[in-house]
Amino acid sequence: MKYLLGIDFGGGASKATLINTEGTIVAEHSVEYPTLHPYSGWCEQNPDDWYAALCEDTKELLKKSGVDAADILAIAIDSATHTAVLCDKDAKPLRPAIHWTDTRSVKQANDLKASDEAYIEEKTFAKPGTIWTLPQIVWVRENEPEVYANIGKIFFEKDYLRYMLTDVYCTDFIEAQGSMLFDNQAMCWDDKLCALAGIDKGILPPIVKPTDVIGKVTVKAAAETGLKADTPVICGTTDTVMEVFASGAVQKGQMTVKLATAGRICVITDKAVPHPYLINYAHIVDGLWYPGTATKAAASSYRWYRDTFGGDYKDLDAGAAECPMGADGLMFHPYINGELTPYADPMLCGSFIGIRAEHTKAHFTRAVLEGVSLSLLDNMLALNELNIPHDNYATLIGGGAKGTLWRQITADMLGITLNITESSDSSLGSAMLAGIAVGAFEDAVDAVNKCIKVKATVVPNPENTAKYAEIFKTYKAVHDALAPIYRDRSK
Repeated sequence: MKYLLGIDFGGGASKATLINTEGTIVAEHSVEYPTLHPYSGWCEQNPDDWYAALCEDTKELLKKSGVDAADILAIAIDSATHTAVLCDKDAKPLRPAIHWTDTRSVKQANDLKASDEAYIEEKTFAKPGTIWTLPQIVWVRENEPEVYANIGKIFFEKDYLRYMLTDVYCTDFIEAQGSMLFDNQAMCWDDKLCALAGIDKGILPPIVKPTDVIGKVTVKAAAETGLKADTPVICGTTDTVMEVFASGAVQKGQMTVKLATAGRICVITDKAVPHPYLINYAHIVDGLWYPGTATKAAASSYRWYRDTFGGDYKDLDAGAAECPMGADGLMFHPYINGELTPYADPMLCGSFIGIRAEHTKAHFTRAVLEGVSLSLLDNMLALNELNIPHDNYATLIGGGAKGTLWRQITADMLGITLNITESSDSSLGSAMLAGIAVGAFEDAVDAVNKCIKVKATVVPNPENTAKYAEIFKTYKAVHDALAPIYRDRSK
């Protein structure tokens, strides 16, 4: 038997998945790593923490599975988009990576809007905002000139990790679309966008296809990871398209709802749909795209709550399940890192509203779960305004899909049936992608047919959907009341 390895790097943890060529998951392993917040609005991660997690993932996965590393046909890595690693000419990081949830570059994004918004939107299908690499680089130029002056290579998260395995410098075109330095029409780095960042496009990585085999595991990396030297490594791509792929969404009209670090609702289309509400990326299937909405802090809101107030997810879920829907009037807005759809407002802040003496920790927990799902409803309504055709059901993906209570809340909130697959983790998508690259699977449809298995279906309760629609009116009213206060406070 031969095997395929996919490793995902999400907002707060890595996940490795090993599958065999028949599409069966053989073993999984996950490692958390910290996000640093040295100043308000800053979200940084240390690339050394990522690589340490990768080494632990691979060693533990091989130990759990008993698989001989020599039987792994290929490896693929994916990660969150927009997270650049600024390195010197020798590929040594110059500073911690600015995570895509970071909001420090508000001024730079606004300056780019004022000077070049039309050009940027034409080329990238997006408006300048703090999630993109372009304004982040401008921030570094204006605030850390000693770092900026020494930039010799710009990696993206998964590309840096893959470089640690192979010593090969490159990226894929989907990752490049997340930089705001890439022309989505010509499919290449754009001279003017690079000039806005003050960089020469020669320091950006060569662009290849996600399925290209770009190198092999080096002897040094093999010693550090337990992998076999000379194992083929493919370029790979971004975590969201890998989650979409791992959910089985490879045809027009299919839809995914994501409860991961971020929350997203994506629809498979045959073209980009440029709009301020949407983030557009190409699919791994030629000719398809997956434009989607985004809420910035979904499962990361729940993790923040757990880490701040204590408890484990199992006990927290159990307490929340005993509370009535609506948490007896307690409401949470998950804007702990600002918000994307439909506000594109980095100044928004998270909040608990309606606190009474009778509220318990269980009420707060339920409010967090419902608040994230209310944000997804905000996303769904924004998406529906655009009349993009889609199925009347979706696949729920991301770590939040594991929670029985949360997935029922989300189905009720959105009023749609949600399918839960055996695994929708992007690391599974990366393992499937590796299989396509080396011929273990014929194409994306073949990989889906062999690897994707629906294990549960969550049907919405119409009465609950109607009640949540009323609660949502208050949710929107609170946003509308507080948004001007947050903007004024930031001046």
